[in-house]
Amino acid sequence: MKIKIIGVGKIKEKFFKAAIDEYLKRMKAYNDVEIMEVTDEPAAENLSQKEIEKVKEIEGERILAKINDDDYLISLEILGKQMASEEFAEFIQNEMLEGFGRNLVFVIGGSNGLSKAVSQRANYKLSFSKMTFPHQLMRVILLEQIYRAFRIINNHPYHK
Repeated sequence: MKIKIIGVGKIKEKFFKAAIDEYLKRMKAYNDVEIMEVTDEPAAENLSQKEIEKVKEIEGERILAKINDDDYLISLEILGKQMASEEFAEFIQNEMLEGFGRNLVFVIGGSNGLSKAVSQRANYKLSFSKMTFPHQLMRVILLEQIYRAFRIINNHPYHK
C-alpha cells in the first residue's frame, strides 16, 4: 500500500518544508509517502460565494485528475469524523490488511476548502478538529499523525 497526500498549492515557508521533509524521512522506515501538489487557483479575498465555489470546482478537477479509480480516498474536512491517534493507527492498519494493495490517498483542500465533487468521491471524511488550520500546516499535522500511527502499529515508542 502506498500512501499519497494531495495538497492544493505549493509550500513556500521554509519551516513547513523542513517539518514535512523530517516526517517524510522518518516514514521511510515504515512506508512510502508521496506528496502530490496541484496548482491553487488565484482567488481574491473578497470573492462572492459563487466565485469561491468556482475556485473550489477548478481545484477539485485538478485533485480528481490525480486520483485512480481504485484509490481509497480520505478527504480532510471539518465535518468529517474525528478519531484519536490510536483509532487512526487502527484505521490505517485495517486498510493495509483489507485494502489489497490499493493506495491510501489523503486530500487537503486549498484555503477555500474542497469541492463538492472531491468530497463526494471520498471513501472517508476525516476531521482533525472543528478548528480551521492553514492547509500548509495541515500537511505537517497529517504527516505527523501518519508517522505516529505507524509507530503505534509497530509497537515503537513515540506515542504518549
